[in-house]
Amino acid sequence: MEQPTPPPLTDKPTVAERFVRLVEIMERLRGPEGCPWDRKQTRESLKPYIIEEAYEVLEAMDEAPEALQDELGDLLFQILFHAELSREAGDFDITDVLANITDKMIRRHPHIFGSASAETPEEVLLHWEEMKLAEQGARPKESVLDGVPEALPGLLRARRLQEKASRVGFDWGELAPVLEKVEEEWGELKAKATAGDGEGAKEELGDLLFSLVNAARFLDVNPEEALRQTVIKFISRFRHIERRAAEQGRALKEMSLAEMDELWEEAKSEERA
Repeated sequence: MEQPTPPPLTDKPTVAERFVRLVEIMERLRGPEGCPWDRKQTRESLKPYIIEEAYEVLEAMDEAPEALQDELGDLLFQILFHAELSREAGDFDITDVLANITDKMIRRHPHIFGSASAETPEEVLLHWEEMKLAEQGARPKESVLDGVPEALPGLLRARRLQEKASRVGFDWGELAPVLEKVEEEWGELKAKATAGDGEGAKEELGDLLFSLVNAARFLDVNPEEALRQTVIKFISRFRHIERRAAEQGRALKEMSLAEMDELWEEAKSEERA
């Protein structure tokens, strides 16, 4: 049976009204007469979607505001989807999620909602970590490195681990020794590669990447974002080569590396123009 369309909102709906409307839509989609696809989903089946939506938000940050608005909505809907699954299981619902994050933000900002003082971002992070430790109660972490998800992209996970170690003093105090470590790891990688030691080169490459992430941290650069921007740049330049080859009526396999490199430099020049 066809279900009636939800009644229209008022001319100027509040945030709460819009949010409740979306929650009701989610419940209907999962209901007995709801969408077959939505009703079939489980927490496990939705895992790829929440990751995909998060990355689409990241990509949309470089596009028009409308694109970011759209992707943020898709990510929010995934959050509501998981909350609905939990409501159906009798674990918690979206109101519990909202209450929990509200209480957490108040607790972890005692310099705003309490009597504590924090004048710098570093002091704020100190309060944050102190609150997290207090919240653990009878479940203390075994290591200061705990809490960094294993599923994070490698570069981002490396940075988060380095940040946590830094907060307890395991860190260099300036950039110079960090760059020296990068050079040291680069030398070790070259030595292993020259010797034909594949496994050794693999290990040293990992060490080099970890050192580069540390250098990025000291330069206040997000290594994941820096690599993403380089990938975007590579795609743009390579597509330029493809277009120019097509204009010449040639296949890439027919071109020499020198010819393709000339077109690569042409793409770089157009970027600077």
